[in-house]
Amino acid sequence: GKTLIAAGLAHALQTLGVDIGVMKPVETGCPMRDGRLQPPDALALREAAGLRDALDLINPYRFHAPLAPMVAAERLRRCIDVERLLERFGRLADRHTMMLVEGAGGLLVPITEKLSFLDLAVRLQLPVLVVIGSRLGALNHARLTVEAVLAAGIPVAGAIVNRATPERSLARTTNLAALRRLLAIPVLGEIPYLSGIRGHAVWRSPVLQRILASYLGDLFPELIKESAQ
Repeated sequence: GKTLIAAGLAHALQTLGVDIGVMKPVETGCPMRDGRLQPPDALALREAAGLRDALDLINPYRFHAPLAPMVAAERLRRCIDVERLLERFGRLADRHTMMLVEGAGGLLVPITEKLSFLDLAVRLQLPVLVVIGSRLGALNHARLTVEAVLAAGIPVAGAIVNRATPERSLARTTNLAALRRLLAIPVLGEIPYLSGIRGHAVWRSPVLQRILASYLGDLFPELIKESAQ
């Protein structure tokens, strides 16, 4: 869900002429192709934004095991260097007007024993967009996530609800309205299940692009105002 939204937003901004840079600091669960790990999320982000930035800048660390970054690195007796992540981000931020950074797994997932994706957001001084999977348990997950972000003093751009699978349930039909009542941040809307396009190319969906384009004014009001002038 996060990659779908992140890649879709990157493409929507790029279509408006925004010089958008993207980053996936750590990616796990990467398949091996031609003897090298291929990070599908990072590749989708780069393609969606129409960039030629080096993959090692966009995605400094990648692992085959589908585990939290800290655990995946420890299994290989490797260390994730936080300063390297910050340096790569700085280089990309110097090249582009705006940066979009996608996390992995959730805000409190550990990158290292002492650093979570929430901590990284604090270090990068970036507002957070919360992507909520629409399922039973979404209310609890969303409230805990938003409370953690607000407690850390990070600005929250808003939240988007995402239906990643076609199953229907009572929880799915009621989640959006309930989240809008419960969360102390704007819940922009819901992305429906997108059929017909599979894998990491779903960001190309015209339906997704229309929906995300309608959110840009709420997410980036100053930017959209400038592009309209």
